[in-house]
Amino acid sequence: MKNIPSWLFEARNKWQFTGTKRPDFAEEPKKNQVSVWDFPRPPALVQVQEEVRVFAGETCIVKSKNALAVCETASPPTYYIPPEEVHLELLVPIPKKKSLCEWKGTAKYWALKTSPNKGIGWSYKNPFSPFEALKDYIAFYPQTLDCFIGDEKVRPQPGTFYAGWITDHLAGPFKGDPGTGHW
Repeated sequence: MKNIPSWLFEARNKWQFTGTKRPDFAEEPKKNQVSVWDFPRPPALVQVQEEVRVFAGETCIVKSKNALAVCETASPPTYYIPPEEVHLELLVPIPKKKSLCEWKGTAKYWALKTSPNKGIGWSYKNPFSPFEALKDYIAFYPQTLDCFIGDEKVRPQPGTFYAGWITDHLAGPFKGDPGTGHW
């Protein structure tokens, strides 16, 4: 795969859970639920069927029927919105803030113009293969914004690092709580 450092390949190979077998501690999905332990690793990129909306207070930042979801073992999906469906005039990039995802590459971060130092989302300018479709799409933290899939308000993934969107159709437990880093 192009542009992926060899040390990342090595890190990827250390994952114990890959979506092929649920661990004993995984919740049994109820009717109309899916287990995050059945999501694959490496993650899958999925076209979202429902409308996705994101609000900062009363202000709508996103209304999209073209979102993509990244579904990865142990985590609720993370939703990425095409830049043309984001009210970019409300956002500013956070200079010098970045992070590295072993699957997607280097992320840059976004804030609301009204709170320019508080990260509310991120994007990838040059995502790794096979995530090129996420180029410039923006993902948002449900910890700091009101996010909806259809009519359901999502709940944030535990912790402050991850930004998965938990809905009623997911069974966990979810990565993010203390002691789950090895998942």
